[in-house]
Amino acid sequence: MAIGYVRVSTKGQEDKYGIEAQKDAIEKYANENGYEITEYVVDVISGVKDERPGFNRLLCGDIKTDAVIVFKSDRVARETKLYFYYLYTLEKQGIKLLSVCEEFEEGSAIASIYRAIILFVAEQERENIRIRTMAGKEKKKAEKGYVGGRPPIGYFAAGGKLYAEPREKKVVRAIFEWYAEGYGCNLIAGFCNTGGFKTKVGKFYPMAISRILTHRRFYEGYIKEQESGEWVKGTHEAILGEDEFLRAEEEY
Repeated sequence: MAIGYVRVSTKGQEDKYGIEAQKDAIEKYANENGYEITEYVVDVISGVKDERPGFNRLLCGDIKTDAVIVFKSDRVARETKLYFYYLYTLEKQGIKLLSVCEEFEEGSAIASIYRAIILFVAEQERENIRIRTMAGKEKKKAEKGYVGGRPPIGYFAAGGKLYAEPREKKVVRAIFEWYAEGYGCNLIAGFCNTGGFKTKVGKFYPMAISRILTHRRFYEGYIKEQESGEWVKGTHEAILGEDEFLRAEEEY
């Protein structure tokens, strides 16, 4: 008997090898090699992370089986050291780790070398993606532009740039105006919610108001450089005029 292990990325980058596609391939492999699949264990998480509830059940011995069948070795882990740790842990329990897409002659030196090469290639691919992503972000920083992530309230992202969102822009300006009039974060959050305004994830809370107020310079059209800590002119549209809606004894 065997367990079928399936992993898909949380970011949806592996749709070609989705859950059903992996299960079909594992089922076919099991039938051809005399194994009966008794259960499928599925994790929806990055292959880099080692905290995976499903696979941890196999490592801890919570599931008794003769073999674990995966679609590809990188479904187990994309880091070589992590993969071989998992392989060793399973083999200590007398469980074989089998791959649909890679043929290993169990116990041979060639199998270990082959596994290492496959995992090394997968690891390098992930590292190359990370380097390209970081290079893109650094280029955006150098251009004083948007580096990605959820746009702050007041803005939407398009074509790698930030633009003011009319309704949210109105809310941001109102928040600073209320604050200048002497209202605190709790009351301002109440005003926003009563008026039917929302953040990008739901209702306003005092902490969200505080974060907006602490980013006045951003809303004035500036971004903070990481290295120097200085505010420099950005490429996004300013929602506030400089020193507009200032409160006496400004706290933020």
